[in-house]
Amino acid sequence: MAKDYYNLLGVEKSASEEEIKRAFRRLAHQHHPDKSGGNEAKFKEINEAYQVLGNKEKRQQYDQYGTTFDDAARGGAGGWQDFSRGAGGFNWSDFFRQGQAGGTQEQEQEFDFGNIGDIFGDIFGFSGGRQTRTRKTKARDITVSLNIDFKEAVFGAEKLIDLHKSVACPRCGGTGAEPGAKVETCPTCHGAGQVQRIQNSFFGQIRSYGVCPACHGQGSVMSKKCAECKGKGTIKDTKRIKVKIPAGIDSGQTIRLTGEGEAAGLAGRPGDLFLQVEVNPDSYFRREGEDIYTEKEITFSQAALGATAEIETVDGPVKLKIPGGTQSEKLFRLKDKGVPHLQGRGRGDHYVKIIVKTPTHINRRARGLLEELSGEE
Repeated sequence: MAKDYYNLLGVEKSASEEEIKRAFRRLAHQHHPDKSGGNEAKFKEINEAYQVLGNKEKRQQYDQYGTTFDDAARGGAGGWQDFSRGAGGFNWSDFFRQGQAGGTQEQEQEFDFGNIGDIFGDIFGFSGGRQTRTRKTKARDITVSLNIDFKEAVFGAEKLIDLHKSVACPRCGGTGAEPGAKVETCPTCHGAGQVQRIQNSFFGQIRSYGVCPACHGQGSVMSKKCAECKGKGTIKDTKRIKVKIPAGIDSGQTIRLTGEGEAAGLAGRPGDLFLQVEVNPDSYFRREGEDIYTEKEITFSQAALGATAEIETVDGPVKLKIPGGTQSEKLFRLKDKGVPHLQGRGRGDHYVKIIVKTPTHINRRARGLLEELSGEE
């Protein structure tokens, strides 16, 4: 069943970008796996929904094509038919996977629908064409929070984080074999790393390939297991990881480091590391999207007569010319002094709100001048 990303975030289809962002932040904070009562599966769903609805182009494609918008954008709208679905949108891939009830994760199949003739030939047994591919078991993903400063989010940075997790055993290099131990071809799969299974279905027999239970997909077995990892290929250790923070990232966005999750050992591939970014608020700068907002106090006389004020930006101080007659809360724009776009399309702007400060104590001479001015007005 197609996912309803709007429903996952609890927003209407007409929701603004800001409403979608607020909903994501609230739900991500609620379901973060590091929190008590957090839900990792729900957190990933929420993040998936925001990665689409938080991107203008992806959201437009999703509104038109639903969760199949990636495939539609590559070809569906161009006139060719997506043969992974039959008439009426029936998903053959889903149908065949349902036929695997009771199978393990190691036996999960992927069907290649690049050539529809080969697929149906294999199903009905009249072709020696393609066969299913084994998908290796993936180790657990890791999700952690990463707090960065305001200017680190604006310009990017490099961070070092220490993670205590499963890593490849340094003694055996992840093979599970004691150094110097004899390694022989697996007698069960004869070195293939997988074993064939025949499954009966509505269309006939389907051949599937699962990871060999004897060698865990390695194709070989060792005469002696590693003394440190006991043959698993992994141990628990602390690993220091260097993370590159892209310029322009904002709170609630996620950085994915492929393969930096838990190590898988002999049976599969490592998980991924997801860094949930939180930007520490700044006492001076305020961010809205790619724009930055600050305030500047000026005196009554400066507002009336005009002045040149020094404005602190993320790039350093700049001069701002304030014309005479400027009213309090007037906004001035400093072009291209905001936050860089993540996609590399320039930068936002810096907006300065002028605050005219009214004096609370004035001397006799100033009072007289003001009274004289008031009379002229």
